[in-house]
Amino acid sequence: MKTPHIDEYDFHLPETQIAQRPSEKRGGARLLHLPPNGSDPEDRQVADLPTILRGDEVLVVNDTRVVPARLAAQKESGGKVELLILPPGPNPNLHRAEAMTRSSRPLAPGSRLILPTAPGIPIQVVEASAGRALLEFPGPGGVRDALSVAGSVPLPPYIQRPDGPDGQDQNRYQTVFARKKGAVAAPTAGLHFSASLVTQLENKGIPVVSVTLHVGPGTFLPVRAENLMEHRVEPEWVAMGHETARVLNKAREESRRIIAVGTTVVRTLESMVGTDGSFEAGQQQTDLTILPGHTFRAVDGLLTNFHLPKSSLLVLVAEFGGKSRMMSAYDHAVSNGYRFYSYGDAMLIEKS
Repeated sequence: MKTPHIDEYDFHLPETQIAQRPSEKRGGARLLHLPPNGSDPEDRQVADLPTILRGDEVLVVNDTRVVPARLAAQKESGGKVELLILPPGPNPNLHRAEAMTRSSRPLAPGSRLILPTAPGIPIQVVEASAGRALLEFPGPGGVRDALSVAGSVPLPPYIQRPDGPDGQDQNRYQTVFARKKGAVAAPTAGLHFSASLVTQLENKGIPVVSVTLHVGPGTFLPVRAENLMEHRVEPEWVAMGHETARVLNKAREESRRIIAVGTTVVRTLESMVGTDGSFEAGQQQTDLTILPGHTFRAVDGLLTNFHLPKSSLLVLVAEFGGKSRMMSAYDHAVSNGYRFYSYGDAMLIEKS
């Protein structure tokens, strides 16, 4: 078998098609529909989902909530330091957190950082390496105080905000399903749903249930291995409640299709499905990396945004929908002016 190479998942995208703002309202984005019979793509709208879906599906969404995880700090010398506080995992420490860091010079263990907008909240560098640090927040409220007082929405770097996130970002870079705090990036497929659209789907007999995956830096870190089989996505914490497991197991018994809203849901479901196709409530840290050759046991359809070239998310989508079919669909999206990435348009991939 030919060794899969990350360059096989490259495509040209004009910068003008990188969405800088969400659609005017939730549900207003375009939707590229790939029908289950393998026929040509259909140019639709997200608002058309209640008419596109048959009514024998279950939709699964991610109920993680994005925290204001970006901190603009300074060294005592005055040098600027950008911090992205990472999800804490199952046993959060109120006073310690890992962070991705960006500064002109590496951070030094033992040094102190200052938050200009909250100088009374001290930060101590415990450990530091290239682009990463373990930080101590010794104040009474620890990490939570720092984020609530001085944190901002952790928008991806391709969304350009010279003056920082604004009021629209505070609202629209959060899904209507967001309940459980912990993500440093939004599960972007879920951004398309409004409460009204969810009601329309449920009125058609399509249950909408949730799982949790607190999106970490693995969602946007580049694939550095040329040989894809050597790439691994960073572990993330996933959870499934008893009601979701019950609905999904019933769906399997009734031959209803399970539609994942986003790649984070795919990763969660594929991590928590048994070899017999059944689901069990619980929580765990998953290190699942979906690569060529993966056998999907949990998901029959996928609603997803358009992803970065040569990214692990594009590899996942191509493995789910078929590489040739997906790369052709991406060419169609580029040629027809679809908007890409977090605030962009969506694609619905249905398997036969």
